Amino acid sequence: MELCGPDPDRPVLPRTAAHIPVLIGPLIAAVSPVQGHWLDGTLGAGGYARALLDAGAEHVTGVDRDPSALEMAAQWAAEYGSRLTLVSGNFSGLDQHAGEPLDGIVLDLGVSSMQLDQAARGFSFAKDGPLDMRMAQDGDSAADLVNSASEQTLADILYHYGEERASRRIARAIVAARETAPITTTLQLASIVSACLPRPKPGQSHPATRSFQAIRIAVNTEFNELIKGLMAAERSLKPGGMLAVVTFHSLEDRIVKRFFQNRAGKDAAANRYAPEREEDTPRFTLVTRGATAPDAAELARNPRARSSKLRIGKRTSARAGPVDPAALGVPMLPETRNHPKSRPARKGQH
Repeated sequence: MELCGPDPDRPVLPRTAAHIPVLIGPLIAAVSPVQGHWLDGTLGAGGYARALLDAGAEHVTGVDRDPSALEMAAQWAAEYGSRLTLVSGNFSGLDQHAGEPLDGIVLDLGVSSMQLDQAARGFSFAKDGPLDMRMAQDGDSAADLVNSASEQTLADILYHYGEERASRRIARAIVAARETAPITTTLQLASIVSACLPRPKPGQSHPATRSFQAIRIAVNTEFNELIKGLMAAERSLKPGGMLAVVTFHSLEDRIVKRFFQNRAGKDAAANRYAPEREEDTPRFTLVTRGATAPDAAELARNPRARSSKLRIGKRTSARAGPVDPAALGVPMLPETRNHPKSRPARKGQH
């Protein structure tokens, strides 16, 4: 699963020349011997679930909120028999899906190539399609958001979820365009965004990449899902159980990095001389001390892997507990930050 764009770093179909699960080699090596009950919280095309089963997992529960992912998985699931269970749901509720403590969990974040390659899903501007972007195929679409949100809200989404510096200019252009006619297709939106930005130099990403990422994140409440999913994983894992997370852009990687640091008691602000509090008791030990990136051989086989990062933690026996999203650097829109239970907003230029 991955970042929206014309050349996303993602696989397409399971067990074909086009489908190469990103960082699967380092992942399997780090968690070996693979055994017991694992949960793949972002099933997608099934690459990670199948690799875990092939590596020796006794059982894998595959979870996805996209009905089409589960339909596709049904085509190959039979070869694993009762060793594989498919579940429709969000990974934020993964502690409800397995039915027992888990030996391992893998989360491959973002949007899958399976979704990107279907123009009708509206995730990518590589081909024209309806402006949809809904992973679960229900609720408000990207078109609903783009055509109804205020200029300020659109600017905030583009800036905080896409790190788009021209967010105000783009939001103003979107509002102006929709006054003439609704924005209903991916190429319509991409054209509006592109007109606000300089022509990209060779090797640079499409000008609309950051805006499409931001809108997709907003439509699918991805950061909220991620925080809930990480906390659910902590609750679900046995002592010694592994949590492996593959990220594809800096915002989600920052959240995962800080989660592992926080839950391993490695926060930079921690006072090592202060008495240990229950909430500071390590819930994870770090298996990967930093992010694992693809090596040259993997990049040669699969250039789409270039932005991926893998982080892995091993669950301790400490009791699971809540985590403060603000401590993990979760991007928050101003109206969210100003909530009484949230920390004050930082001022930003956008």
